[in-house]
Amino acid sequence: MTQPPVPQFRIAMAQNEADLRAAQTLRYDVFVRELGGGGTLVDHDMGLEQDRFDPFFDHMLLFDDAIGQVVGVYRMLRADQAQAAGQFYSEDEYDLSRLRATGRRLLELGRSCVHADYRGGTAMFHLWAGLADYVARHQIDIMFGVASFHGTDPKVLAQPLSLLHHRHLAPEPLRVRALPPHAQDMNLVPEDQIDRRAAMVQIPALIKAYLRLGGTVGAGAYVDHSFNTTDVCLIMDTAQMSERQKRIYGAGP
Repeated sequence: MTQPPVPQFRIAMAQNEADLRAAQTLRYDVFVRELGGGGTLVDHDMGLEQDRFDPFFDHMLLFDDAIGQVVGVYRMLRADQAQAAGQFYSEDEYDLSRLRATGRRLLELGRSCVHADYRGGTAMFHLWAGLADYVARHQIDIMFGVASFHGTDPKVLAQPLSLLHHRHLAPEPLRVRALPPHAQDMNLVPEDQIDRRAAMVQIPALIKAYLRLGGTVGAGAYVDHSFNTTDVCLIMDTAQMSERQKRIYGAGP
């Protein structure tokens, strides 16, 4: 049997419509086909997961040049881009006034995904390294963005949501809050009744990666029925990251 080629990873920012479509195609495979998401602008005929914010974001692509395909994506929105878009994407789900009031340089992250064949390997490391370069180049102070649990039943997610609430809640000055009517209290299980191991198993790898780097979460989850997810808002103050965490993230010496 012929062995698949050794991946040849390369990070690049989307430069044209073809690059953006490659990102939207991968997002469709992951968020729509795999996870059952949707959205008003999703193009099922062309297989593109897209929304009105895409033209305003910077899109980071992870290529595997061994096969000539995009195998990972991230999209990033700075405050000046959000002003052009009219808002941050997350403001449909969270009150971000506390972050805005800090006067610090903000970066919203979203739509991070990796092709199924590349999960569990080094693909995510390359995306993190690319993100670290972007953060340094734009002198970002605070990164934030919604990250998702699959499904919309809070009872199923009671353990992981409660763990996030009790042990990873953002400090008050940065504690954004989920907006009604789809806000969901994350304090569903008393702290002394949390099965940490079981809860961590339910937490998606991307959220766990942010927590390892010192990330925190806003108050309340947001139940997104159209995307079939329960979202939390992750917040990372880059000034609070330890040197060890910076090295893990890729921005350290």
